Amino acid sequence: MLNDELEARISFIIHHFRKRSVVVRLAPMPTTPSHSTGTTRRDFLKTVAAVTAVAAMGIEDKKAAAQTAPAAQGAIPWYQRAMRWGQTNITEADIAHYDIAWWRKYWKRTRVQGVIINAGGIFAYYPSKFPLHYRPPQLKDRDLYGELAAAAHADGLCVLARMDSSKGHEDLYQAHPDWFGVDASGQVYRSGEFYLSCISGGYYSEFLPGVLREIIERTHPEGLTDNIWSGLDRNMICYCKNCVDKFKDYSGSPLPARRDWNDPIFRKWTDWNYDLRIKQWEFNNKVTQEAGGADCVWVGMNGAGTGGQSGSFRDLKEICARAPILLLDNQSRSSPTGFQENAMSGKFARSLLGPDKIIIESMAMYQHGAPQFRFSAKTAPEARMWMAAGFAGGIGPWWHHVGAYHEDRRAYKTAEPMMRWHEANQEYLINRTPMVSVAVGWSQRNADFFGRDNAGELVDEPMRGFTQAMIRARIGFVPLHLDDLEKAGADITTLVLPNVGGLSDSQVTSIRQFVKKGGSLVASGQTGLFNEFGDARSDFALADLFGVKGGKGVMPTGPRVGRGGAAITDAAHTYLRLTPELRGTVDGPMWGDEPAASGTRHEILAGFEETDVLPYGGSLQTLSPDGKAQVLLTFVPAFPATPPEVSWMRVPKTDVPGLVINENAGGRVAYLAADIDRRYAMYNFPDHGDLLANIVRWAAKDDLPLKVDSPGLVHCELYRQNNRLILHVVNLTSSATWKSPVDQLTGIGPIGISIKLPSGISGGRCSTLVGDSPKVIAGAVANGWVKLTLPSVVDHQVLVVEG
Repeated sequence: MLNDELEARISFIIHHFRKRSVVVRLAPMPTTPSHSTGTTRRDFLKTVAAVTAVAAMGIEDKKAAAQTAPAAQGAIPWYQRAMRWGQTNITEADIAHYDIAWWRKYWKRTRVQGVIINAGGIFAYYPSKFPLHYRPPQLKDRDLYGELAAAAHADGLCVLARMDSSKGHEDLYQAHPDWFGVDASGQVYRSGEFYLSCISGGYYSEFLPGVLREIIERTHPEGLTDNIWSGLDRNMICYCKNCVDKFKDYSGSPLPARRDWNDPIFRKWTDWNYDLRIKQWEFNNKVTQEAGGADCVWVGMNGAGTGGQSGSFRDLKEICARAPILLLDNQSRSSPTGFQENAMSGKFARSLLGPDKIIIESMAMYQHGAPQFRFSAKTAPEARMWMAAGFAGGIGPWWHHVGAYHEDRRAYKTAEPMMRWHEANQEYLINRTPMVSVAVGWSQRNADFFGRDNAGELVDEPMRGFTQAMIRARIGFVPLHLDDLEKAGADITTLVLPNVGGLSDSQVTSIRQFVKKGGSLVASGQTGLFNEFGDARSDFALADLFGVKGGKGVMPTGPRVGRGGAAITDAAHTYLRLTPELRGTVDGPMWGDEPAASGTRHEILAGFEETDVLPYGGSLQTLSPDGKAQVLLTFVPAFPATPPEVSWMRVPKTDVPGLVINENAGGRVAYLAADIDRRYAMYNFPDHGDLLANIVRWAAKDDLPLKVDSPGLVHCELYRQNNRLILHVVNLTSSATWKSPVDQLTGIGPIGISIKLPSGISGGRCSTLVGDSPKVIAGAVANGWVKLTLPSVVDHQVLVVEG
């Protein structure tokens, strides 16, 4: 093995050769805001192979190769190859004692290719020439950021200088009060001791550009990032003079007086704020590229869910069109969503970013969530599972510690095994496309103007219900922005619209064309009852496809009381009746008035043969079916649940539709008037999950490329990468599947897997990558499918099918 000192020197040579090399770059970053990565998987694998070959050499060979390795490494820009990152957020207490030597060893142990280092913004960790760029008194004349950046560069690592431009100290505010947000009464917005900056003011356009240039000139980082780059959120209308003047120029109107989604001025203000963030993104990149070169890019941190992005006016679709690499700040799971939330984050981002760009995500090594303990180690199983789920969704790891010194030393042991596994298998984790036939439609505008102040219930919960049901049923899917439906490709045969209330006319046209060409559609709730601004339509925009009429676009009002509201009647003791009724043919007590079974039940109701009712308790849209549609579920109105003596159905049967299917529109169409998707997200009733999965399978005509037979709860993601298939199997079965933190993993198995083989892949070679890797596993090929068995999976497994 090469000793540490010589390896560090070689890394130093590689880094600085790469910094100076221009003739070997295959795909330099353009200086325009939109970046197109021309790197192919072949280019990527060549680079991986070259660097791996050097690592495998003996000492003398490495000495000889040191002069040639940089050319291979420099062929691809940093943002197309640095897939493993680390971040230690500097605290004021770290300044005098930061053990850089230990952290350099930790960087090496965890196989990071880049580090994110606090540089400026709220705090400057270097001797800034700007007097108002606040430096902690403990820093004195020390350049802590510079020392860390130099150490990282000497170790051959990429450096992202980390900013936080959301706040300022007292001195900065007193010198430039016009740079900070104010409310309608003229009071400045504050967060504790800090003042909140306004994105339309000089702090962003005058002060920060100088700071960015200074950091680049001093240390030449590969790029810069910002933790909270987008300014005030949408709950705070800023009435500073900059906003007054700029909004007047934009709209010809004064700022809105209050939050009112029905006010045309407030709508313009919302659109203007989105526009400001995209322009700021482009401006920051212009500044950094002018100062540092075409590959020195600024990339702000983002979330991958519509709710958080909407609340901060960050349009993920437009950002992904401009970002050469994506940084997600999504550090741990929530109890309602589970580990699969991380795979969903990756799938969301990947659906917009494309298969070849890198996504990394801040993954907390401390107890993150509610409550949060910054200096207590997250349990190793919890952190490990979060990382594994991220890998399945296409996310690269980025360990995150708050502070550079911890008394709980367990946190330092968590990341290393997963980071080393990622390094050993990185060629299988990027440049691949999902192998699915189902897409879940969404748009950020729907979250804004339909979800409004209640997006969690109206947008997030219905989507989570459908996606959780499909994960549970091992049905693969991809998120699909509805503006991209026409580009989706022939592989997508089924589109799911979970309560997508706000649809534009162009999106409605695209959906119609999709169904007309034979695509299947599953929709629920208020889908299409509103336009892109949340204005009510006279009926469902897709009423004829649904096979219904008479829909009413009633927008729920907030704040919600007990989940009640204008269009929602939650938590009522209601049921859904299945048709035809079969209880007269099933063993049990008989009253003599049971209806005679008439015909057979539809395949969507498979598995419910021994019941005529399903629990419900949710909202129902007012509508009536047309003559072509078939009603499979009807509504049973509320009746008392307590006391037991009065708990009996007052109206046991109605003709109010809960589920309608229509096979006369081109493709298959299923419309859920009942919000079963939201119910499943809220209550996790197995009946609801089974019904949702049955609906999707029927719509997809059961033409799904993956079938998994397994005990427990597993999350499966299937990809194609040139002439091989890659299947992630993440075991979500544990003592704390739905409530963090998990402290013990529970293995499951055997797991039977059947994969439909696409053209060009014979399935003759199968191997696993987790454990004694690669481990050959026997597979049987017949009728275009490969079938095999995984004996057991503890946390995750990755299966590769080739030949």
